[in-house]
Amino acid sequence: MVVVSFPDPVLRDAVGEVPGVEAVLWDPAGDETPDGRIEVVVAPYLGAASALGSVAQLPDLRLVQLQSAGFDGVLEVVPEQVAVANAAGVYDAATAELTVGMVLASLRGIPDAVRSGDEARWVPLGTRTSLADRRVLVVGYGSVGRAIAVRLSTFEVSLTAVASRARAGDEIVDTVHGIDELERLLPEHDVVIVIVPLNDATHHLVDDAFLSTMPDGALLVNVARGPVADTDALVAHAGRLSLALDVTDPEPLPDGHPLWTAPGVLITPHAGGNTTALLPRMSALLRDQLTRLAAGDAPHHLVRDDVKT
Repeated sequence: MVVVSFPDPVLRDAVGEVPGVEAVLWDPAGDETPDGRIEVVVAPYLGAASALGSVAQLPDLRLVQLQSAGFDGVLEVVPEQVAVANAAGVYDAATAELTVGMVLASLRGIPDAVRSGDEARWVPLGTRTSLADRRVLVVGYGSVGRAIAVRLSTFEVSLTAVASRARAGDEIVDTVHGIDELERLLPEHDVVIVIVPLNDATHHLVDDAFLSTMPDGALLVNVARGPVADTDALVAHAGRLSLALDVTDPEPLPDGHPLWTAPGVLITPHAGGNTTALLPRMSALLRDQLTRLAAGDAPHHLVRDDVKT
């Protein structure tokens, strides 16, 4: 019997009974003493990195299962002998939907229309940029990046994809370019969507040089992590560029921060994954993972896989 802790009863009940698995409730961010038999910890949805230091108290722990695709800060606090898996695939649809929505809203002037509507004023938007015929660059072509590209491909755009290393393309893009080609590619695109993991290589990837290379009037969309972009550089280029940000640094963005009132900036409060699609997809992933563990098989989606589970 594999003992698995869930951070809340809603997720535990959604997963339901899994043969060979005993479910217990334990929130690593709480003060209660954990069950020493726990072998698998399902991390909290929010604040996993700050909460998971407490798993060091669990002598039998084999796996930490995240509820996020990103795992920045987690490997540093989970004991090195414990495997870590992320929630790859769970957020693809929801994040892609928000991304397309932010692109359309920014290009078509929806934020301006909403502000005018709040004041009960009819203000024509004038001729706005269509998504059709735009040259779109997706920086980060993992499962979420590809889900974004799939949806955008129906809008009659020209799509280019970039990943950490160049590789062959697929049915959506002919070629996946390497990150070392960004300087050449950025001036050629009207919309740049950033969906990379946060790590040492991507911290402040979107800096002054990156933004300076984008053409006047282009749109930058950040649905990755806040620190992927240099906030001071974003403020400096707002107006020359349009910005659509689901993530910021710091986060939450403080009251009075210049990004709130900078021209051409659309901000959503890190809302990419939190939709009605989350719980059923997360539950399905957990059922699959726990079924595999109960059968003695290795889990999927390991981001630390050099340990035995």
